Amino acid sequence: MFPVQHVMFRNITEEEYQDMASCKCIRTAEYEKGSILFHAGDRTEEFGIVIYGEVHIENIDLWGNRFILHSLSANDAFAETYAFCNVPMLADVTAAKSCKILFLNIGVLLSPEYHTKSWYFKLISNLLLLSTQKNLAWSNRIFCITAKSIRAKVMTFLSAEARKRESNEFSVPFDRQQMADYLNVERSALSKELAKMQKEGILEFHKNRFRLHKMEHFC
Repeated sequence: MFPVQHVMFRNITEEEYQDMASCKCIRTAEYEKGSILFHAGDRTEEFGIVIYGEVHIENIDLWGNRFILHSLSANDAFAETYAFCNVPMLADVTAAKSCKILFLNIGVLLSPEYHTKSWYFKLISNLLLLSTQKNLAWSNRIFCITAKSIRAKVMTFLSAEARKRESNEFSVPFDRQQMADYLNVERSALSKELAKMQKEGILEFHKNRFRLHKMEHFC
């Protein structure tokens, strides 16, 4: 059985998956919260798909300041560009919660000896689709950090989360400090702005749970 439903296995049959696994290029690993899956500077031919748990893509500068670039949960993938291009990673990959990861070795799967396999060109097509989806996800991140004010950053972020979940009530994958890191703002300033927005009736929140009241503010 497929360990995870993911775009990388789109149109790939159970028999084809087992054939891929027989090439010793697919493995799973479990990590405790706080574990580092990849360090900045690492090279890898593998990329990961989250089976369960939560993973953060983080950058820590020379002064110890942390910036959360992306939060990944079940069925999200990471490091595929680095695995495909074989270049050093520019960020750390950290287990934000205990997690289980499926790793695929692209270096092995795309080697010339497997060109005649029925799954080979399906895999390339799926990898292209995955890259396109990731570009869209990173675009949302850019929209958040390029907004001029803290309120604009918050509204852009919560708008994207609401649309993704198709609901005006949802939980975000960050605590308050992590949300501040993700939006590249001070935690105290973020908390102050959220309190103002709640007072104005734009939203309600409790910890990482949000309810948006005035959706016109997010369109």
